[in-house]
Amino acid sequence: MKLFISLFIMFGLFITGCSTPTDTKEKKDVITVTTTTGQIKDAVVNVGGEHVEVESLMGPGVDPHLYQASQGDIRKLTEAEIIFYNGLHLEGKMGEIFEKMSKNKPTVPIGERIPEDKLIKVDSTYSDPHIWFNIDHWIVVVVGIEEELSKLSPEHEQQFKQNAEKYIAELKELKKYATNQMNSIPKEQRILVTAHDAFAYFGNAYSMEVRGLQGLSTDSEYGLKDVQDLVDLLVDRQIKAVFIETSISERSIQAIVEGAMKKGHTVKIGGELFSDAMGDNGTEEGTYIGMYKHNVDTIVQALK
Repeated sequence: MKLFISLFIMFGLFITGCSTPTDTKEKKDVITVTTTTGQIKDAVVNVGGEHVEVESLMGPGVDPHLYQASQGDIRKLTEAEIIFYNGLHLEGKMGEIFEKMSKNKPTVPIGERIPEDKLIKVDSTYSDPHIWFNIDHWIVVVVGIEEELSKLSPEHEQQFKQNAEKYIAELKELKKYATNQMNSIPKEQRILVTAHDAFAYFGNAYSMEVRGLQGLSTDSEYGLKDVQDLVDLLVDRQIKAVFIETSISERSIQAIVEGAMKKGHTVKIGGELFSDAMGDNGTEEGTYIGMYKHNVDTIVQALK
């Protein structure tokens, strides 16, 4: 499979190298962009406006930790003028592809713009990649996207800057909204239990304890002890709600709910949260701001 992907990449790069500028950028006056996640796509669209054409590889309900590129994805990456991906090992199975692409075009691990001391360290090698749940971190990402697009299309630099400033103002308003809403939850109820540990940045931002059954990656396994430990937490702390995620099976969370019930404590499913993927295109939850508001409102309604 690796050999096939490598050959496909080489063929795609050859075809791209043979195309003329009038076939791409000069003809359309736009930058062709490919992103991995929907969150990054939304940021590029907001910054680039009419001067970008953006495709995302991973749609609603897709788990980036387990994602493997298809032939169609290789084509999109090959044809793009610039690639934005999260990095920090979020797209764990695509590292070899990004390495090859970076030899021929800007291939930007945008999450790696976050200063090291602001990242949540898992161990000496890995940091938590779910940076979009800290709005301040996402503003850093937006600035990085603006700078990269300006390098490719300096004639539109001022427009990119204005778009970024407008979007950052909206993100700051989102932060105010989220802070006010989360502060309405009693401190003893600020415990977020989900299927995997994607919400640590969110928890840090709003003084909320976060527990996930699986680790940072859904590729990690969980066992009976992990389930039992969370059941004990629910019972001991009298937690009244847990949450499922759109990109992960709810089976693991159901096991926790049933375990608590056997111990005489009723826990409800507080709702469905967007963790690694956003909502459907064309919906409010299909945007970063809409997704974030949905999560905040769902958590507050269940735990307040």
